[in-house]
Amino acid sequence: MEPVPVNEDGTAPDEQTIQITVALEGDGTDIAHARHLAAQFLTRVQAEHGLPVSQRAVDLTQLVVSELVTNARKYAPGPVLLDLRIAGDLVEVAVWDSEPVLPIARAADAGRVGQHGLEIVMAVAQGFEAQREPVGKRITVRIALLDDPGGHIAGRDPV
Repeated sequence: MEPVPVNEDGTAPDEQTIQITVALEGDGTDIAHARHLAAQFLTRVQAEHGLPVSQRAVDLTQLVVSELVTNARKYAPGPVLLDLRIAGDLVEVAVWDSEPVLPIARAADAGRVGQHGLEIVMAVAQGFEAQREPVGKRITVRIALLDDPGGHIAGRDPV
């Protein structure tokens, strides 16, 4: 059996990687700019590549981008990198910042004011991963592009 050749990013040679990466410099408009870029990216995915993307996926992607960029701006000095990538029937949102401490999801507490962003992100995501990088950390969240026929907000059965 012949090995199947793959590109450095793990795709087959004839597959096109649909991705955008942007550096956010911290001028106070980063969060709104990042949300706008996420919506533009998914609109382009539909228009140029013919992939179906639900309005729910656009809304959840903007929410996740907003929460992750807000946290990076709040807790890490320096620039933030935002990477949006299509992986099968998912959009991957990855945010890198210079702070090496990994976030910890806190237990739900309706009485707590603020600090619910990670809870929200994890509730709407298909997948969540936090990993240290040689410098800083990368948070990666996966969101289904299509609505779940069962009506589950994250496109999967709740755990």
